[in-house]
Amino acid sequence: MPVQTWVAPGRANIIGEHTDYNDGFVLPIALPLVVACAATRRTDGMVRVVSRQRKDETVLVPVAELAAERDRVPGWSRYPLGVVAEFVRRGHPIAGVDIALDGAVPIGAGLSSSAALSCSVAIALRDLFAPDVTDRELIDLARAAENGYVGAPTGLLDQSASILCTAGHALFLDVRRFAAAAATDAVAHEQIPFDLERFGLALLVIDTGQPHQLVDGGYAERRAQCEAAAVELGVPALRDVDTVAAVERIADAVLRRRARHVVTENARVLEVAEKLRSGEDPRSIGPILTEGHASLRDDFEVSTAALDTAVVAANEAGAYGARMVGGGFGGSAIALIERAQTDAVVDAVRKRFARSGFAEPRTFVVAPAAGAHRAD
Repeated sequence: MPVQTWVAPGRANIIGEHTDYNDGFVLPIALPLVVACAATRRTDGMVRVVSRQRKDETVLVPVAELAAERDRVPGWSRYPLGVVAEFVRRGHPIAGVDIALDGAVPIGAGLSSSAALSCSVAIALRDLFAPDVTDRELIDLARAAENGYVGAPTGLLDQSASILCTAGHALFLDVRRFAAAAATDAVAHEQIPFDLERFGLALLVIDTGQPHQLVDGGYAERRAQCEAAAVELGVPALRDVDTVAAVERIADAVLRRRARHVVTENARVLEVAEKLRSGEDPRSIGPILTEGHASLRDDFEVSTAALDTAVVAANEAGAYGARMVGGGFGGSAIALIERAQTDAVVDAVRKRFARSGFAEPRTFVVAPAAGAHRAD
């Protein structure tokens, strides 16, 4: 049987960080960087997983033993194995499968390499074994695999971006509406044009080289704090808080800051989406990106010294706006810049990192790319 290949992209969130698990709004793009999954059926009841990035490791697990073997397999393999396990748990018969992975999304850079991996496997398994599974179901399945089998408490953002994004567009997603639409697969998202090249702009990614891990405690702690803040305000989720003034009713200062970030970040997503939807010059969203970083730094407290350095250096070098991207505690920043000034901004950031005692960051320009698809 011929081997086929599927790819799924990482993502950069233009704005809307830590809002997805609060039933809020997000605005990601898919990256041109992908995880490739080459897969073929087996008939012996075994799942075999290899990765170009893990050349010395081959993982071989019986389909029937996926749950029992979860704690015995290498951590990286829990992402693909978890997707297989979730397909099986939902009643899709998988008689066995060979999975070979190759990833170009930097691991730990806050660009959702894990969702790219999970979604590449999910779309491969869908095409091979369960062609009636919808994109909406695929997103939920990939997220469930990460939440349950891997133990990463992600929201819907990463998987939705990896599956649904289209080239040249940002994906506006109302997470509450999207979740409610699961039963009917109703449209609860919008593709908004984000053509930076037409305006002579570029989106620069600055990877600090300080990896973050969603399975670490900081991310889960922020989720719990948001839930506690919502309970104190008497609302189902922080999405339901309309004004910053309402947040001031929260007695605990930490919970108040967490809630303030979510409320203001939701407002920033709506503002950016409307500007882009109306065809406004994308330069106008720059200050909003920088405001978002300040909120993530001060109210949500998930930035780092290296991320702050990247944002300050990029803005001082002429960026229209910059902010950390992803869950935080490390990873990457993005900066909206003049395309013609890319080299100058990169040089300024590298020099600032060197003066600050940080390792040289990895930098690259990205444009909105296509979501997960079969590559051949």
